[in-house]
Amino acid sequence: MNPSIIQLLVLIGVAVFLILKLRSVLGTREGFEKPRVDLPKPAERTTHRDFEVIEGGADADITDHVPDGSDAAKALAAMKLTEPGFNVDQFLTGARGAYEMILMAFENGDIGSVQGFLSEDVYESFLYAIADREDKGLKIDATFVGLREIELVNATFARDTNEAELTVKFVGELTSVVRNTAGEVVEGDANQIKRQRDVWTFAREMGANDPNWQLVATGE
Repeated sequence: MNPSIIQLLVLIGVAVFLILKLRSVLGTREGFEKPRVDLPKPAERTTHRDFEVIEGGADADITDHVPDGSDAAKALAAMKLTEPGFNVDQFLTGARGAYEMILMAFENGDIGSVQGFLSEDVYESFLYAIADREDKGLKIDATFVGLREIELVNATFARDTNEAELTVKFVGELTSVVRNTAGEVVEGDANQIKRQRDVWTFAREMGANDPNWQLVATGE
């Protein structure tokens, strides 16, 4: 037999063997082939942050001066709701200046210069004290040295009238002497600084156009 034919038969035999071997390993497809089903893709991972809603904390402008949750703190909060521009620190800064101005006007017998900052009752009581002093022939020479202490001690708010009252304790330092008609010192020492403690209450209608507070009560 021709060697070429023998070589061809050998190659055919090898090919048939490989085909049968592959069919036994992979199997065959018979009948209807099911369509390909695409499984849903896994959801894309996204970075998601859960934000916790945190309510506003205590108002430091209030709690720096009165205990949190106290009646005074609630009154101050109500004042701020009625008049959002109200600020306790700013009020105390104004009260500091008002204390010196009113105190010195009283000491010098010139209470009319601060009448607009006084309630009618306080103005009348100051006038009476000054008149009594003058009737006795006495005069006071005083110099304001400084304010050693200022403290908000109470706050109230009437929701029906929007009337607010703030009570402040002052500890002032001043020199003061009382002289008679002859100019002689009958009380005090011009070279000695004394401390004076006052508790004053200021009032105002919150939300009103007039920004000025009035002194409505005095005490010690």
